[in-house]
Amino acid sequence: MSFKKQIALTLGLLLLSTSPLFSQIVLPKILGHNMVLQQQKKVPVWGTATAGEKITVTFANQTKTTVTDKSGNWSIKLNPMKASFAPREMTITGKTTIILKNILVGEVWLCSGQSNMEYAMRKYSKFQTAVKGNKPPEDDLNTANNTNIRIFLDRRKYMDPSPEHLGWDVAMGRSLVDFSAVGYYFAKDLYAKLNVPIGMISAAVPGSRIEPWIQSSKLEFEPKLKNGKILDKLSNDDGDSGKFYDTMIQPLIPFALKGMLCYQGESNCFLNENIRYAYKLKTLIESWRNEWKDKKMPFYFVQIAPYNYSASKDRPLTAEQLPEFWEAQKLALHLKNTNTIAITDLVDSIVDLHPGYKWEVGRRLSLLAANKTYGQTNVVWSGPTYEKMKIVNNTIEVTFSNTGSGLSNRNGKPLSWFSIAGADGKFVAAKAEIHGNKVIVSAPQVQHPYSVRFGWNETAQSNFINKEGLPAVPFRSDNPWEKLFK
Repeated sequence: MSFKKQIALTLGLLLLSTSPLFSQIVLPKILGHNMVLQQQKKVPVWGTATAGEKITVTFANQTKTTVTDKSGNWSIKLNPMKASFAPREMTITGKTTIILKNILVGEVWLCSGQSNMEYAMRKYSKFQTAVKGNKPPEDDLNTANNTNIRIFLDRRKYMDPSPEHLGWDVAMGRSLVDFSAVGYYFAKDLYAKLNVPIGMISAAVPGSRIEPWIQSSKLEFEPKLKNGKILDKLSNDDGDSGKFYDTMIQPLIPFALKGMLCYQGESNCFLNENIRYAYKLKTLIESWRNEWKDKKMPFYFVQIAPYNYSASKDRPLTAEQLPEFWEAQKLALHLKNTNTIAITDLVDSIVDLHPGYKWEVGRRLSLLAANKTYGQTNVVWSGPTYEKMKIVNNTIEVTFSNTGSGLSNRNGKPLSWFSIAGADGKFVAAKAEIHGNKVIVSAPQVQHPYSVRFGWNETAQSNFINKEGLPAVPFRSDNPWEKLFK
């Protein structure tokens, strides 16, 4: 065959392949073999094809039909289904047919954030701590056989023209190599509690600030405090707003989810943020919920770990910057169905921005979900949390919630990292004693106490816990933002 004939044949095939006769259904990457569909919610299935093409979706004794719009877009919703371990097929038919195999129905969670959420399972192959001297509970990279846990690693690609794309994987052995350790251990522990299939979607990027995870237009506003003060537009902080939302989050919408997990904040803490971060986190939560059309969707996040931010050479930070950032994170709890876990005890060195006990971070998030999302109220999910204070003579009586089966300490020594101040605001180290579900705090230098703080330092790793072993949450009673944030 001559070169000219080869060119002509190639052009002919290209024209033929783009004609309606040879059109094919294209699915978003999140729809694939091995996926888990959310139980007890309507389940969207969507994609593209030729304009005006009839599309039929069949799954679990349901058949739904639609016609693509002028742009070739189509979408249907399956009726709510019960959890099922039975691996089933989904057939999507138009002018071509796609069959997605090995699909389960259960609980689906999205986990997002920066490097501590992205922290992959493969990093455990060399993980051995010098202080606590232990490794993950199992050698999951080689022995995992969790066929009812499915994982999807978001690699920032949306549409894949191949009907055989494999976005989801079964959580077995080496398939876990690059997946989020926090996400996997959350799923593993939650599966043990619920006994239904679990699907985990990981969308995390090392070093990412919060702004790239928020649609750019959502940051174009000036937060107004309760005292009337107006802050600069959140978009003024730059940070590549929308960058990862556009490429990693928006393409997942409207895949049905049960809830969201977030482990992010270190990059913004380095920027000396407090109240502004609180409004950004609130914006992220509200905007993601709105995009998924579920204003009550659970959103749980991790209070970032102790680290010596004050050693940063890029900008002046104090040892109180991290506690102030914790405070900003917690302001998001004004929103319903949000909550957070503390991990102040999961650090071997304050010069390690990536503490290795990710299996415990995942477990604590699963405790939170079990209690707050799935109604297992007997599950203790948090350590002691500040509730209120009362001045009694020359002491401060602090009352806590989340006391579990009682307040305790980790090493039998006096409680550490409590401090009090008089009206002058000068804090000094204080003696703290457990009395039932309260702690009595005093210091001889302060005869007329006014305020109390706990763990208010970037290096604070207190021995104050509840009897379930969960650490007390740092706080200050003189929080200046609590009455201003809205």
